[in-house]
Amino acid sequence: MSSEAEPDLREALLAAVPGLRAFAISLAGQVDRADDLVQDTLLRALSNLHRFEQGTNLNAWLFTILRNLFHSEYRKRRREIEDPDGSYVGRLKVHPAQGVHLDFEDFRSALAELPDDQREALLLIGASGFSYEEAAQICGCAVGTIKSRVNRARQRLAGMLKVDDVEDLGPDSMTRAALQG
Repeated sequence: MSSEAEPDLREALLAAVPGLRAFAISLAGQVDRADDLVQDTLLRALSNLHRFEQGTNLNAWLFTILRNLFHSEYRKRRREIEDPDGSYVGRLKVHPAQGVHLDFEDFRSALAELPDDQREALLLIGASGFSYEEAAQICGCAVGTIKSRVNRARQRLAGMLKVDDVEDLGPDSMTRAALQG
């Protein structure tokens, strides 16, 4: 782009601002959001001036940029949740990732300490999702025996892991499945 065209282009960009602002207000419905939209449009236009073809309609190009930015922002905001007082965020819980790994290692160690028959029953019911009847058939014993083994295994694991209630189990679904009745 020649240096002679730059002042003309700057004047054209400045001249387009009131129309862009009015269009942005009509789209966004809020003056502050509209002003941000106009500013983002001008920044996008300036960073992409090399794509603008001289002799074409600058206003149409700018309005297209503004419209596309608005729709992109709208799609993004549609997935966001308004939370001005922070009450929603206050209810969210995020457990640190390393804690889950350490908890799982503790669980695996405790699981290895269970007697073979209890560990087998617990894994069939808790981790593999078999019914008590199916687990009994797999192990070749009575359903009551499987229920008893699973119950004893859960109690023993809870004691080894010092789990007092469900909240102590953390977010790991495998640990929860093995320890919950």
